Amino acid sequence: MKIWMRKISVILVAIMTLGLYIPPAYVNTNAEESKSADSSKSDFNEEVFTSISNPVGENEMDVTLDHNEPDELSNDDYYIQIMAEKAKEQTITKLGPRIVNHMDEEFMADIYSNMEEVLAAILTEDDSVYYGITERPSKGFGEKIFNVYDVRTNKDIAKFHVRRDKRPLEGYWFNFHYHVSTDGFLEHHEIGEVFWDKNIPPKWMA
Repeated sequence: MKIWMRKISVILVAIMTLGLYIPPAYVNTNAEESKSADSSKSDFNEEVFTSISNPVGENEMDVTLDHNEPDELSNDDYYIQIMAEKAKEQTITKLGPRIVNHMDEEFMADIYSNMEEVLAAILTEDDSVYYGITERPSKGFGEKIFNVYDVRTNKDIAKFHVRRDKRPLEGYWFNFHYHVSTDGFLEHHEIGEVFWDKNIPPKWMA
């Protein structure tokens, strides 16, 4: 009986001893998995951080500059352009919406172009940086569109006008011209003409 109990005790001890050696392997396995999981999270967090810091395509964005762009306008050209735009605005204001809407755009484009050339010639003078354009065209039947004047002295340098001419069997024409101070504003310098109609045109600024 004692021998039989001894055998049972040996078997139990062996089983218990064997069981004690199993957990370390299991623990090592979990450790490997935990380490792998932590490594994956670290890689994932790094990818997310990199993605936020460097949006997709940012590093591959083409940032090459176009060196073939046209040269910028010189100060003189820019000043002439600004003055020409103001002259065009005053001319449109002078004619008024009823006349402007009736005018041929191509003919008016020629008038604006010729007017810009005249302004460019006037603005090449030494003191032209002090020149300005008036903003009060005459209403009704007056000819004044605008004056170019010296802002320091308030003296007129050139006067731009438009006159309505009635020609027999043709109708009404608008004659654009200018006067300069060098001849006392006496001579008419032609800018261009635009045909209106056989009917009487509206008053200026109507």
